[in-house]
Amino acid sequence: MSTSIHELIQWGRRGFSRRRFLHTVSAAGVAAGTLGFRDLMSLQAADLRKRHKAVIMLWMNGGPSQMETFDPKPNHENGGETSVISTAVPGIRIAEPWSQIASVLDRCAVIRSFTNKEGNHRRATYQLHTGYVPSGSVKHPSLGSNVAQQIGDENLDIPTVVSIGRPDGSGAGFLGVEYDPFFINNPGQRPDNTQMAVGGDRYQRRLNLFESLQQDFAQRGADQVVENHNAIYGKAADLVRSPRLSAFELDDEPASLREKYGESQFGRGCLLARRLVEQGVSYVEVVSNGWDTHFDNFDRIGELAGQVDPATAALILDLEDRGMLDDTLVVWMGEFGRTPRVNGRGGRDHFPRVFNGLMAGGGVRGGQVIGASTADGNDILDRPVSVPDLFHSICHAIGVDPEFENMSPLGRPMKIVEGGSVVNELFS
Repeated sequence: MSTSIHELIQWGRRGFSRRRFLHTVSAAGVAAGTLGFRDLMSLQAADLRKRHKAVIMLWMNGGPSQMETFDPKPNHENGGETSVISTAVPGIRIAEPWSQIASVLDRCAVIRSFTNKEGNHRRATYQLHTGYVPSGSVKHPSLGSNVAQQIGDENLDIPTVVSIGRPDGSGAGFLGVEYDPFFINNPGQRPDNTQMAVGGDRYQRRLNLFESLQQDFAQRGADQVVENHNAIYGKAADLVRSPRLSAFELDDEPASLREKYGESQFGRGCLLARRLVEQGVSYVEVVSNGWDTHFDNFDRIGELAGQVDPATAALILDLEDRGMLDDTLVVWMGEFGRTPRVNGRGGRDHFPRVFNGLMAGGGVRGGQVIGASTADGNDILDRPVSVPDLFHSICHAIGVDPEFENMSPLGRPMKIVEGGSVVNELFS
C-alpha cells in the first residue's frame, strides 16, 4: 500500500500519466478495500472512452482574413470586393468562396471574436499551438503533444500526433521525444523509409544488438540520452512493422469520396486525417499554406478556398457518416486575422485583435455564431474569445484537463494552459 501511495505523489519529468494514475489508484483502492470491482471497471470504462476522442486541426498557415472567410462586411468599405452567400442556417452568411462549408454550417459553430496580441507569424503560431507566448527559458509542449500524453493510446504502433504539411509550432517541448509529432509531407503515400529492407526475424536481431549496445552506453552515465534515443528508435521500429501503416495510403478509398475531398494536397491531408483518427491517432493537424495575403488578397483567397472549402466540408460529412463526429473535434483557424482596411497592394496585413474560425464535432452545437466584431471589423463587439479560452474549449471537448500539470525544466509544475475558461456556448 505504501509503495502505491508513494508512486502517486511522484512528479517525474513527464508528470502524472493518466493511465499510471488509474492503475495505481485502482491497485491501492482495491488493496485498501475502498474500491470495489464495479468501481474499478467504471474507472477503466471512462478511460477507454477517452481514448477514442481526437482532434483534427485544420491550420490556415499565414493568417486567414476574417473578412473573406466567415465574418464578411459587405455593407462597409472595409469589406472590399467580397460578396456573401447564405448558409444552411437561416440568417448566417459567410464569404462567397465557401459554398461547401456553407452547406454544412448547421454542423459548425463559427467564432467571430477570437482576439490576441501576437502579430508576428512565428510567435503567434507558437502561441496558438502551445497556449503560451515564446520564452527563452522553456520550450512548451504543443497542444497535440499534451493531448497525446493525456488520451493517446500507449499501445498504438503508429504515432499518436501527426502533422500533415508542416507547422505544429513547437513539438513536444519538455515532454520529450515520446510525444513529438510525426510530420507527413506527401499525404496519400507511405512515409519515407518505412519499407523493411530485411526479414522480420533478422530485423529483430538487429534491434536486440542495438539495445545491447545502448545499455552499455547508458551504464556509463548516459541514461537520459539513451532513453530518448530508444524512444525514437522504438517509435520507428513500431511504425515500419505496423499493420496500420496502410492507413497512410488512400488507394483503397472510393474514387467518389476522394473526389469530394479534392485532389489537392490539403484534400488528401484531410482524408488521411480521417483515416488516422480511425486507427486511433489522437491529434492530427492538416496545414494549408499561403494565407499571408499582403497583396492580391481576394484572388489568392479564392484560389485557396477552392482547395480548403470542399475538403473541410467533406471531412465533416465523412466523419458524421461514419459515426465519428461526436468524438472527433474539427477546428479550422490560423494564427491571426488580417487588417480590415485593404492596403495599397490589394492585400490585408497582420491583425491579431480580431480574427475568426470554426469548430465542428466533439459535442459542439452547430448552426450558431459566437461573438461579433464591430461593423468596420476593427474591434470585438461581443464575447471576446482568448487563446486560453480556445484551449480550454478544445480540452473540454475531448475530456482533457487543461489544468493538468507537468514538471517543467524551470523546476515548477506547468499547466497545459494558464487562465481562460470554456466557451460554454459552444456546447449548450
